Amino acid sequence: MDVKIIVFPETKVAAIEHYGSPALEYDTARKLIAWKLEHRLLDQSKYRSYGVHYTDPRTTPASQHRVDFCLSIEHEVGANPYGILNKIIPSRRCALARDIGSRSNNKAAVYLYETWLPMSGELPGDFPMFFHYVNVGPNVHEEEMITDVYLPLK
Repeated sequence: MDVKIIVFPETKVAAIEHYGSPALEYDTARKLIAWKLEHRLLDQSKYRSYGVHYTDPRTTPASQHRVDFCLSIEHEVGANPYGILNKIIPSRRCALARDIGSRSNNKAAVYLYETWLPMSGELPGDFPMFFHYVNVGPNVHEEEMITDVYLPLK
């Protein structure tokens, strides 16, 4: 798998926080999608979709699982009934790998953390792993899903 070291730029995001079972993540993400559609933030090159993964759903009890679903924006979110908040993905030096296929089985994330990191001489940074969902929407088939995985480094 191809891994690059990059500096991810500080990115302002609209975020919704998910706490609890990974099986319920889509219910949380739908609120962000509804907010995105309501505000006509449809250009995927300008309004990029991210997931900030604070826990590993493979090893974390469902009740302690946490992820933020985000959309890059340039303005303040403002009051809303969806629970969308302003947050920032900070600028960080990161290892970057691309995954193609189902987002429920992200091979790049596993590779970066379990194989590449121990062999690289690098240390994990102080921000969680995050994903850029490059292509999203109802017409994207599972086998065509593209996800860029960022592992922050020290």
